[in-house]
Amino acid sequence: MSEPPWASIVISSYNYGRFLPHAIESALGQSYAQTEVIVVDDGSTDDSWEVIAGYGGRVRAIRKDNGGQASALNAGYRASRGEVVFFVDSDDLLLPTAVEQALPLFGDLRTAKVHWPLLAVDDQGRGTGLVRNPVLHEGDLRGTVIRDGPYGYLWPDTTGNAWARSFLERVLPIPEEEFRTSPDLYLCGLAPLFGTIGRIPEPQGCWRAHSQNQSVRHAFAERLRVGLRREEHCFDALSRCCQTLGLTPDPGPWRANGWWHQIDRGLRGITAIVPQGDAFILVDQDSWGCGPVLAGRRRIPFLEREGGDWGEPGDDATAIAELERLREAGANFMVFVQPALWWLDYYAGLHDYMCSNFRCALANDALVAFDLRVSPEVRGQKSEVRSQKSEAANC
Repeated sequence: MSEPPWASIVISSYNYGRFLPHAIESALGQSYAQTEVIVVDDGSTDDSWEVIAGYGGRVRAIRKDNGGQASALNAGYRASRGEVVFFVDSDDLLLPTAVEQALPLFGDLRTAKVHWPLLAVDDQGRGTGLVRNPVLHEGDLRGTVIRDGPYGYLWPDTTGNAWARSFLERVLPIPEEEFRTSPDLYLCGLAPLFGTIGRIPEPQGCWRAHSQNQSVRHAFAERLRVGLRREEHCFDALSRCCQTLGLTPDPGPWRANGWWHQIDRGLRGITAIVPQGDAFILVDQDSWGCGPVLAGRRRIPFLEREGGDWGEPGDDATAIAELERLREAGANFMVFVQPALWWLDYYAGLHDYMCSNFRCALANDALVAFDLRVSPEVRGQKSEVRSQKSEAANC
């Protein structure tokens, strides 16, 4: 009888000492016995190393100079022996059944990775009631990625993935300078080229939202610059892999689908129509992380409470009331951007109200913007602005 396969959990950490015990305990608490835990400290200056050392021989500890997340994952992978590898962010955690649920899906040797949704928790680890990436794709997605690029299918954050060693052997080491952050883009973008994608429908981990999150602590303009460059590196890597496999890619649509490329196009649209210093409502599901001022324009979240994003409205009436409240408070434009363009279909009453009362200033695949500066005699004349709705709905 063959021995059960080993799984490796690699936790990468930089200055997250306060969260590390939760991540490490979640890895050590897996219901699957043949699991090793490797913790990589990427040059932290807080108490992270002391926290890791406190676990003694229960984990394999690696201490290295700061080199970024890809560097930490590469170091952890080199120390691992598992046939399946889990990369876990140290501010996240795995649920006890993650390894047990994932490993059987690698019984098909064609599987490159298995992924699952993540429960959202707050700074204290309390559930928010939200699930990140509740819908994920599975199966043979090679054609989808060749056509649409790394964002052509739905995949979760780093902690929501398990990787076949046979796949990692073909694409690691992850380019370290290019992916100091978000190495999951590189891995998720390439995985469908080398095998099928498995899916566990139930969450098997937790993603923590907190003020120290490395992904949002830098200024928006810098994150945009770095994000665009990182996506270009991913596109280049994907193109090279396609060519190595004898495939002919067309990177044009990849950029159209790129997360940061979409934000860049949305930002260009905003600066083209919203005057410098003006106030506008940004419907972005709080995903841009751009702060109260964007390119010299005052950004107002939607729904808004005490300057912060309050989530999605319960119904059209709530959304319309909030729109009018913010308009009376000085908002002159309302802009819907990716990933919130679905609001235009879901909140059909709000959409109809916007198109009936305000001019659609710009509509494309990156944003739909309405000019709220309408004189009283124009409001209510639906026939004069009805064509704007069809234009916006095409986005």
